[in-house]
Amino acid sequence: MGVPKTATEEQIKRAYRELAKKYHPDLHPGDKSAEAKFKEINEAYEVLSDKNKRARYDQFGQAGVDPNFGGGAGGSPFSGDINIDDIFNSVFNDFGFGGFGGFGGSTATHRAATSMPRRGSDSEAEVTIAFEEAARGCVKTVTYAQVESCPTCHGTGAKNGAVRTCPQCGGTGQVRISQRTPFGVVQTTRTCDRCGGTGKIISEPCPACGGTGRVRHNHAIEINIPAGIDNQQVLNVGGKGNAGTNGGPSGDLHVRVNVRPHALFERRGYDVWCEMPITFAQAALGSEVEVPTIDGKVRYMVRAGTQPGDVFKLRSKGIQKLGGHSRGDQYVRMVVEVPKNLSAKQKAILQEFEDAGEDRNYQKRRSFFEKLKKMFGE
Repeated sequence: MGVPKTATEEQIKRAYRELAKKYHPDLHPGDKSAEAKFKEINEAYEVLSDKNKRARYDQFGQAGVDPNFGGGAGGSPFSGDINIDDIFNSVFNDFGFGGFGGFGGSTATHRAATSMPRRGSDSEAEVTIAFEEAARGCVKTVTYAQVESCPTCHGTGAKNGAVRTCPQCGGTGQVRISQRTPFGVVQTTRTCDRCGGTGKIISEPCPACGGTGRVRHNHAIEINIPAGIDNQQVLNVGGKGNAGTNGGPSGDLHVRVNVRPHALFERRGYDVWCEMPITFAQAALGSEVEVPTIDGKVRYMVRAGTQPGDVFKLRSKGIQKLGGHSRGDQYVRMVVEVPKNLSAKQKAILQEFEDAGEDRNYQKRRSFFEKLKKMFGE
């Protein structure tokens, strides 16, 4: 049992509980090694939990407790059959395993567990919407597959509803197995192989569902997508998932929302960002421009001397906050475009402009060269 010779009764009991729970045959059906280990654990505990037997074992070893030896205990500690359910009832109740079929539970409990209503699993679907639809909200039709009760057999899985009681388990869903051990005949229970624990046998499966009692159909549903929904967020539609069993409720439908990228706008939280290209003259002289927003165009006065990369804010022109009424802002980054493919006249005009320029017109340029002179001591 993995305990030292000096182990206390409480340590022995705790080790026994853990090992018995680990190797119980109901948890390892068909595993001969686990079954053998389980028997060894019971034999060991039967000896170590008895002070007299433990003393004989410490003095004589196995011969001190084996009834086949002359110096043994003189006979089996059990007379007749024993039921493993009775032995382990208190042990496994301490660990919260009262519902297992082979110990701490009853066939009635198991039968109730297999026939009780169960909630159906959830279904999943996806929908793709435009950037503006996510910002304003919209209504979309979503198509999804749903597992539901077979309408032909009404969920029984049997043709014409013909279901009979399992003859192997008598409708309990469990069968009892007796095994002879050094302590007598140990009885355990396990799930019935023939009916799978349902207690019922289907003689002729329903042709529509193949005996499963469930079929898969495609459905279409309209859902309201709220304003402010973001890319990859999931909406939950209650009761539109897969059908439950034994009269249980249906699961939910989870709809993942994909938002297509926009050609001009970029979302950051509830704010919207965009770039606004302007000419050199507009940046230098100032100009009124039309700025796109998700609500349409607005007019904005670009101040004289605007620099490339300057950002201005349009208050409350962003995305509506999900579940609220306030909105984020829109930020516009100015992109000053340098002209290309100039004509001879344009070049001459620009050269004349350049010749007439002064250092005070270029603050960054002047600051740069002042730092450069200090760096080289000029």
